[in-house]
Amino acid sequence: MPSTPDALILCGGAGTRLRSITGESPKTLAEVAGRPFMEFLFKQLHRQGFERAILAVGYQGEAIRAQFGAEAQGLRLAYSLESAPLGTGGALRNAADLVESESVLVMNGDSYTEADLAAMWAEFRTANADASLVLIPADGRTDCGNVRMNESRDVVGFTEKAGDFHAPFVSAGIYLMRKRLVFDIPAGREISLEREIFPRWLQEGRQIKGFVFRGKCTDIGTPERYREAQEVLVHAETDAATPLRERSE
Repeated sequence: MPSTPDALILCGGAGTRLRSITGESPKTLAEVAGRPFMEFLFKQLHRQGFERAILAVGYQGEAIRAQFGAEAQGLRLAYSLESAPLGTGGALRNAADLVESESVLVMNGDSYTEADLAAMWAEFRTANADASLVLIPADGRTDCGNVRMNESRDVVGFTEKAGDFHAPFVSAGIYLMRKRLVFDIPAGREISLEREIFPRWLQEGRQIKGFVFRGKCTDIGTPERYREAQEVLVHAETDAATPLRERSE
């Protein structure tokens, strides 16, 4: 088995809100700070010791494959194609047979969070948890999961995009989980990790840990955030080279 988990990057969406900027191109190939957005994720993974990524592609999947091929930025690449939209959970389940490691790191292909993923992986192994989520302090956004933890950093509540402003943390859309759990997701249909799977796993008593990163999540989901990302991510590699001071608790 690989020494680090495979990374699964969810990049199957059509990116309709960004069409005024990207046209018909897939969102993950949108140019940010002079390069395709996906390269920031590849570089982050390689910098932190990950070796292989699976791209869960749908809309314009062949364009993404043509851009990156079998290797990019030091990562070996594989591709999982969905012929119809499957949601985050369905895309993960569709790619399950391609995962070579015992655990898998799941990331959204349109957002970047410079969390210490290697430290997250180390904590995950020590805790022997079923899953772990990167959490950032709540900032008033209503378009991401609201998360509650107990004093042991066990996740005790996950509500997706419900406007629960009292939750102290929101999900950054980065998850570590046991591969065996992936096969617990229903196959062949559209299903959401955030709305359906995580709440069910909590009800079933699965141990889901929170990994706190005291930074921000930068995404390119809307024209406004895309323009903001141009300013934020131009310094991403320089910032990542500095010590991770207070980036995780």
